[in-house]
Amino acid sequence: MSAAVSPPLCIRHARVLALDDAGHDWPDADIVIDGGRIVAIGPGAAAQGVPAGARTIDARGQLAMPGLINAHFHSPGNLMKGVLPGYPLEVFMLHEVPPLAAGGDASRLAYVRTMVGALEMLRRGVTAVHDDAYHVPVASAEGIDAILQAYADAGIRATVAIDQPNVVEYEKYPYLAELLPAAEKRAMDAAPRQSTAELMALYEHLISRWHGAAQGRLAAAVSCSAPQRVTDDYFASLSALSKAHDLPFNIHILETRLQRVLGQVKYGKSLLRHVHDLGHLDERMMVIHAIWVDEADIALLADSGCTVAHNPVCNLRLGSGVMPWRALRNAGVPICLGTDEMNTDDAINPWQVGKTAAMLHTLSSADYRTWPEPAEVLWSMTRGGASALRAEGRLGQLVENAEADLILLDLDTSAFTPLNDLQRQLVHCEDGASVRTTIVAGRVVFEEGRITTLDEAALRREMRALMTGYADQRADAVRAAQRLEPYYRAMLDRAATVDVGLRRSLI
Repeated sequence: MSAAVSPPLCIRHARVLALDDAGHDWPDADIVIDGGRIVAIGPGAAAQGVPAGARTIDARGQLAMPGLINAHFHSPGNLMKGVLPGYPLEVFMLHEVPPLAAGGDASRLAYVRTMVGALEMLRRGVTAVHDDAYHVPVASAEGIDAILQAYADAGIRATVAIDQPNVVEYEKYPYLAELLPAAEKRAMDAAPRQSTAELMALYEHLISRWHGAAQGRLAAAVSCSAPQRVTDDYFASLSALSKAHDLPFNIHILETRLQRVLGQVKYGKSLLRHVHDLGHLDERMMVIHAIWVDEADIALLADSGCTVAHNPVCNLRLGSGVMPWRALRNAGVPICLGTDEMNTDDAINPWQVGKTAAMLHTLSSADYRTWPEPAEVLWSMTRGGASALRAEGRLGQLVENAEADLILLDLDTSAFTPLNDLQRQLVHCEDGASVRTTIVAGRVVFEEGRITTLDEAALRREMRALMTGYADQRADAVRAAQRLEPYYRAMLDRAATVDVGLRRSLI
């Protein structure tokens, strides 16, 4: 991990879209960077003085804007691009994180896997990622270190949680316990699970070794995956840890219709109400998906001060439903955007996510005045992510004293030719192809078509070589998942007959 501070940098004559509260969109402005932060910005800012030894980038014909924040991501899915067909979440997870998997990933595989995703994001102008990293079958200090070291070496800003359920598989779902044969239940009972003490020790390792490392680029978050996937004592311990260190708390809630049924069957209330009643719903939480929420749930979200992570491409890929964007926005709930994982998007392209969010919610109302505006979507792609990361004011906007996380886009591309409305074309026309430079904490990490921090081609070659062993390792777990799939389908069929009082899909 490099300990060097980024040298000063001066960007001259760019069009600057600051995405700040004042709405600055300067046609010709400078950005002066020192110590990894913006020290001056605006027309003629460089004339006020540039630090000695600063590199100058002439950005005429380019747009400078905040780097995108991928607010929800699972890096362990990076190996599974194009692997799975269209499945609903419950069947998808059976194949993605097989409940009967016996062996874990080697540290080098975890490192390369994480690095490949980080570099893809840097190429597309993502300067920060919120990684809810899961571990199969159990989490380890070595696996955590591999992920964080990859992010450190790539040069991206990363906030990482340990997403590790610790209850038996069939307790996470309604009806599954009674549908499974006794032999399959015994196999699930015997699958490895970690205690609260073991997992909290791993969080101590994550925080003590990595929180604030790499000149502050790396940070810890906490995650319970979902409330139904962890024991009550572990959930409470995570909530206390989040409060003690002011860490973001990742939690998937009401992603699918079946989860609405689960709340009714298991708790007699929505899963969101359950989390609220436990006392864990607060401003540190990033509630992920929040599709099958009702009006009472939305009021709880708004009162708590939490952020909601919207993953529209993933939601469509898995058939999960359409999140009530306008209802959440009207209630004052901040919304950030995420790609989710490689096997639910099959790419890591936040531009595609933003465009999908802008278009998907036209289906929610006949009143076109309620449809997402480009400025709202861009806010969610940048400042919404900063809200989720507990980094408002430091990330997601170009202002003095903010972290120097920004990107330069070529305005002489098809996305901006002709240039009629910058923000609308950023959302509806740009796909990442116009990104020419990515800067994180004042360091140029992508420039002129290449990653500057390492040999990208060599990394891809190593990834392809490692895939053979990875596929062999997964084979037994995949066969077990195929054997179990009919019982999960029966569970989904039964849940489909339950009235949940909501409609979030076209059927």
